[in-house]
Amino acid sequence: MRAERYWQQALQRSQSAAASGSLVPLDTEVLDLGAFIKASQGSSGRQGSAESQSLSDSQDLDARAGRPASEGSDGPFTLAAKPRPARGPNGPGDWGPFVVRRLLSATPKHLSRSGPRPNPFLPWDQELAVAPLGSSHLLLLNKYPVQAGHVLVITQQWQPQQGWLGAGDWAAVADVDRDTGGLWFFNSSPAAGASQPHRHLQLLPRAAGVPSCPMAPQFLAQLKGVQRQWPWQYRLSPRQQSGSAAELEALYANHARDLGLGDPVADPQPRHPYNLLFDDQWFLTVRRRRDDWAGFSVNALGFAGYLLVTDRADLDWLRAEGPWALLQTVASEVP
Repeated sequence: MRAERYWQQALQRSQSAAASGSLVPLDTEVLDLGAFIKASQGSSGRQGSAESQSLSDSQDLDARAGRPASEGSDGPFTLAAKPRPARGPNGPGDWGPFVVRRLLSATPKHLSRSGPRPNPFLPWDQELAVAPLGSSHLLLLNKYPVQAGHVLVITQQWQPQQGWLGAGDWAAVADVDRDTGGLWFFNSSPAAGASQPHRHLQLLPRAAGVPSCPMAPQFLAQLKGVQRQWPWQYRLSPRQQSGSAAELEALYANHARDLGLGDPVADPQPRHPYNLLFDDQWFLTVRRRRDDWAGFSVNALGFAGYLLVTDRADLDWLRAEGPWALLQTVASEVP
């Protein structure tokens, strides 16, 4: 049983950070997928109150139960040109495990692609600091959290998000992982949904026994050989040792080589964008070819089963083609 001290510190810090204005939770609502799929073409207005739930009203419950409140705090939202439909592996009518939320608040400024971007981590906002992780890393609250207790592991000195993750990064992750479990994710570059150039991994804490994400059962089924694989480039491996930096680093390097991302030891930087997702039981790497499609920006959480709808999203396309087609379109094709 984990002590979850980091999680408790993050929740306590969130209260004071929200009071000071340093923490800005995104306001979202959960879409009733039955009503959404059946909606007439072009009907993209807000769902009724019976079909939605506000993050501001439920974030503490979501945090303890392990239900994330939305995607999208780490990926710019852009409107793509009208795309040609792509067929997903499970068909347009299969919404299976997906959780879809609509952004109600204004899109945060840090998600805009235009203009220069100041580095929010140099210096970091002291109101958001949770705990140092040795002398090289820091546990920091996400300024725009998708659930209460949403934290980042950042480097205290400049390191590029697009560079390889190294032994120090994995040691810092393992430090947190031994104390607090949950869904970890990493977006390697803007083409993989990253909004900040300074190195950071993210954690959505989960209580013991709570699935880390909607896709977790499918990942476990694939590892058992009872779930078919998806038609994009990815690697999925079991984890054996929670809190092991050596295991995480080895899985990362093996997946990078297998997917043609390069060798973390021999190559100066990755050759392609990618996402990482992992929890206590599995480790997933997805090779990416683009950030967005049909007005949906997809970061690592898209492959965990979380989608975010903004006012730029082409809802008619999503209704017609389904979420699997969206993932297939932004991931690298199988050669």
